[in-house]
Amino acid sequence: MLPENPYKEAMRYIDNARATLRMAGKEDRNYKDEKYVHTACGTAYVGVLKALNILFEIKNVPKKKGRKSIEYYQEQLSNIDRKLLNYLNNAYHLLHIDGYYDGITEIKAIEAGFENAVLIINALKPYSKNGTKTKHS
Repeated sequence: MLPENPYKEAMRYIDNARATLRMAGKEDRNYKDEKYVHTACGTAYVGVLKALNILFEIKNVPKKKGRKSIEYYQEQLSNIDRKLLNYLNNAYHLLHIDGYYDGITEIKAIEAGFENAVLIINALKPYSKNGTKTKHS
């Protein structure tokens, strides 16, 4: 079932992640506290997956049982929108792998991951209007 406003629902994750990232503090070109960077990157990446799940539901992409892999998302996006696929690949590496798992703290890299996440979430804007669902396929 689609949320009232798919765009706002996915952006909640980004907003929460940004709030967490602010707690990390900055020093030179890096965030100071790696713990907050881990949490923020994980939250932002979950927002990406939330947005993609909503988009796939809107586009009537067949659902997969069980946990979805990055390959599942990549395969589905390759059939829907190659530009979104590029954004996903960037967000996956910058937020999920580099930020969440490897713990990089470079501000520009993390910001680039967030930018790619927002570009994916922006794909939900045509399906979100004034808090109500609009019909597009």
